[in-house]
Amino acid sequence: MSRRVLWTYAVVYLVFLYLPVALLPVFAFNDSTIIAFPLSGFTTNWFVELTQIPALHDAVRNSLIIALSTAVFSTALGVFASRAATRFEFPGKAGIMGFIMIPLVLPEIIVAVSLLVVLLQMGLNLSLWAVILGHTLICTPFCIAILSSSFSGLDRSLEEAAIDLGETRLSAFRLIILPLVAPGIVASLLISFTISLDEFIIAFFLTGTDPTLPVYIWSQLRFPQKLPVIMALGTILILLSLVLIITAEAFRRRGLRKSGQTDTGGFL
Repeated sequence: MSRRVLWTYAVVYLVFLYLPVALLPVFAFNDSTIIAFPLSGFTTNWFVELTQIPALHDAVRNSLIIALSTAVFSTALGVFASRAATRFEFPGKAGIMGFIMIPLVLPEIIVAVSLLVVLLQMGLNLSLWAVILGHTLICTPFCIAILSSSFSGLDRSLEEAAIDLGETRLSAFRLIILPLVAPGIVASLLISFTISLDEFIIAFFLTGTDPTLPVYIWSQLRFPQKLPVIMALGTILILLSLVLIITAEAFRRRGLRKSGQTDTGGFL
C-alpha cells in the first residue's frame, strides 16, 4: 500500500472521527433551538442558561466527587501494582498482571452489568460509591500502564544507596522513589480523572438516584429544546478534557525525560 493511500485513509478517518465533535461549538453559539444549517445567528445565551439549572449543578457535583475519588484510588492501586511488577519477581507475575489489565479489553457494558448483579446480590444500594468502585476498576489498568514506565526507568542503585546510608525501605521509597515518579503519578491522576468524568455506561447502571453529568446529558436528549444547552455543555467538556489530557501527557513526558527513558509515544 502506497504512502499516498495511507495518508488519504488517515485524513478521511480523522475527519470522520472528529468532524461531529467540531460541530459542537458551532451549534453551541447558534441562536436557534434547531440543530441544522444554515445558522440563524450568534449567541452566548446557552452558556448563560447552564448556570441556571440546579439539576445540572447537582450532576456536576456528583461527577466531580466520583472523578476525584476514582483518580485517587486508581492511582494508589496503580502505584502499588506498578512498583511490585517492576521491582520484584514472584510466582505467577505475568498472569496476575494480565488479569489486572483485563478491564482494558472488556466491554464496559459487561463490567457494568456484572457489578450491578454483584451489588444487588450483596444487598448493597446503588450509589455514588458503587460508581466509584466501577470507575476504579476500569481506570486502574490505565494508571498501571502510565506508572509502569515511570517505575521501570528508575535506577535501583539510588534506593539501595539510601538504604545503605541508614534509610528504611519505606523512607527510601518516600524520599527517593516517589519524587522521581511524581510526574507519572500526576499524569495518572489526570487521565483517570478524565476517564471517570466522561464515563457513561457504568454510571448509568450504578448511579441510583444521583445522576452523574453524562447520565444527566443523556436524560436531556429527549427534549429537543434542550439540545443547544447540551451543545454548550459538550463544548465546555471537550475543552476541559483536552486541557487535562494535554497536561497529563506533558507530565508523562517530563517523567520519562527525568528518568532518562525514550518516549515511544502515547500513554500505552
